[in-house]
Amino acid sequence: MDRKLLGAVLAAGIMLVGLGAWGAEKYIVASDIPWAPFEMVNEATGNFLGFDLDLMRAIAHVAGFEIEIRNIAFDAIIENVRTGRADIGASGFTITEERERKVDFSIPYFLSNQAVVVRKDSGLNIVTALAGMGPAKAVGAQNGTTGFYWVEDNIQGAGIDVALKGYETYPAAILDLVNGRIDAVIQDEPASKASIAAYPDKLTIAGIINTNEYFGFLVAEGDPKGLLPRINHALNKLGLTVRELPGGVKELVIKEGSFIAGLQEIYFGPDLNAVTAAWEECKDLLLGGDLDGYIQCMKGKLGL
Repeated sequence: MDRKLLGAVLAAGIMLVGLGAWGAEKYIVASDIPWAPFEMVNEATGNFLGFDLDLMRAIAHVAGFEIEIRNIAFDAIIENVRTGRADIGASGFTITEERERKVDFSIPYFLSNQAVVVRKDSGLNIVTALAGMGPAKAVGAQNGTTGFYWVEDNIQGAGIDVALKGYETYPAAILDLVNGRIDAVIQDEPASKASIAAYPDKLTIAGIINTNEYFGFLVAEGDPKGLLPRINHALNKLGLTVRELPGGVKELVIKEGSFIAGLQEIYFGPDLNAVTAAWEECKDLLLGGDLDGYIQCMKGKLGL
């Protein structure tokens, strides 16, 4: 074989190996599962689903790479991404200045506020729950979340005598609330609605704290693998436009009929048990890259 031709073949082989097992490059996505409706697991099959995870799968398809989703504790995800053990963090991360000193974020893809969840029979409202006037005199939140830090800064920081209990996961916090070990849970509004749907006779939202938090996907500082432009471009293609308004305010515009619009309709409203069952029947379309087919399949199964 000609030396130049041999060199070209070897170079091509090296490039292909760099892209994975003779295919598209693969990246590790770290996510804290479960945190419905953003991250969920089908206990029967072990499959991961949810708004964040389906959106990341669609991003990977549009951007031309593969992903492997790994379940990692929320407060360990940033360190995993910083040290290269994972490439992307996708777990409802609020974009904050403190986090931006450690990692880089995509454009925001979701806007959320914090909800205060209490037991229906507690007689508490948003003020009394956060003022430590419940029987446990304690509120709960997941470690490392903005809900946890909000209580530290705005409740305990104001000298209010209420205990803050941190949890490894939000489902554990919700379970303690149901069992009366704490008086309230501070959690993002969409996830709080999912928690209430799991315990409709026991829990309710006492009120909303308007924190106006933007969620973003995160990568290592400096974006060494060049993922952010590809993620942001894919989000645009999937129906998201972010408009910069005066005062640093961002407006998230979702195109009607887009993949993201369909995903919101699927995960924010229907019963999540029904969503999980439908996902198992429609998932091959999503995993195969037929994004429109997946949305239509899910809507059909859910009667949307």
